[in-house]
Amino acid sequence: MIKRVVFITLLLFATAAPANQARAAGWAAIIKAVIERVVKAVDLMIQRRQNSVIRLQNAQKALENTMSKLKLDQITEWVSKQRELYRQYYDELKKVKSVIAYYFKIKQIAEKQLLILDICQKTAQIYQADKHFSQAELSDIRQIHQGILQQSAQNTDLLLLVVKSFSVHMTDAARLQLIEQTSENIDQLFEELISFNQQNQTLSLSRARSEFDTKVTRQLYGID
Repeated sequence: MIKRVVFITLLLFATAAPANQARAAGWAAIIKAVIERVVKAVDLMIQRRQNSVIRLQNAQKALENTMSKLKLDQITEWVSKQRELYRQYYDELKKVKSVIAYYFKIKQIAEKQLLILDICQKTAQIYQADKHFSQAELSDIRQIHQGILQQSAQNTDLLLLVVKSFSVHMTDAARLQLIEQTSENIDQLFEELISFNQQNQTLSLSRARSEFDTKVTRQLYGID
């Protein structure tokens, strides 16, 4: 269902005429809602895995406590019988901790994607209020934002695929490659967005006609 929402969003990008600011905001809201659901799902996964870690650690402590109560001649026999069970606990604990690390990475990626969307929405309002840009320039800016939203939808599809990878057969190497690819895509998009906004801020300030105009513009962009 979530993936279908993202697909519909991409379809809108492909078929719709140039969108106005309200429509772009609507698309951003759809993508944001999907990513927030991803974050919640990952939070639940993390909680479950952390509970597994606690159970495994408690089992490990129980084994160690039992050993400490045995007599010397009993320890050798007990260790021989329990060595395999202890190894299984250790291996499972290591595996669970590794999966938790994956989950935290996915959550970090998703939160950065949310940040991109928040920046897009915030700056869209700022540019609309900035009198230093012509209507043609504002139209170009909106098109850039639409492209960023389209890439965000594609990245969200990758995030959904990453989350799904834990419930289907996939090697750790393939899963790690998918996570790294998604992370690189979002990092690049974030850097491009920041650079784009900085260029626009610089251009707007260069068009200020007075000291007061410069001050108002800096306040508009939140520049100290």
